[in-house]
Amino acid sequence: MIEFHLDGRSGVSPYLQLVQQVRQALRLGLLREGDQLPTVKDVVASLAINPNTVLKAYRELEHEGLAAARPGVGTFVTRTLTDASLAAHAPLRRELRAWLAKARMAGLDDESIEALFMNTFRTAAQEDIA
Repeated sequence: MIEFHLDGRSGVSPYLQLVQQVRQALRLGLLREGDQLPTVKDVVASLAINPNTVLKAYRELEHEGLAAARPGVGTFVTRTLTDASLAAHAPLRRELRAWLAKARMAGLDDESIEALFMNTFRTAAQEDIA
């Protein structure tokens, strides 16, 4: 089961962070069709957020066709976002962990690592478009 977390510094609304985390878990194969999402009550207790925030996120996932609520039972994943690239994840994850270790040894903190990665990611994406 997925464990949600919120980043108050991200500038992304809490409900969208929950939606993004479910999408990411679906892409990585961490959630599969039929898996149950945490109950609204459990999410509210673990994150100390308003129940309406969780309900809004779950409604968004339903609207996208990724989840379905079963009254009195819970909310369940209805489809996955994984594709053939899932097999490549393990070796790429190992390489990324090695890169992260190098970045930390070079003295970068988490924010600097994230900034470097996102900047490089965006630059590469723009170059691919051009």
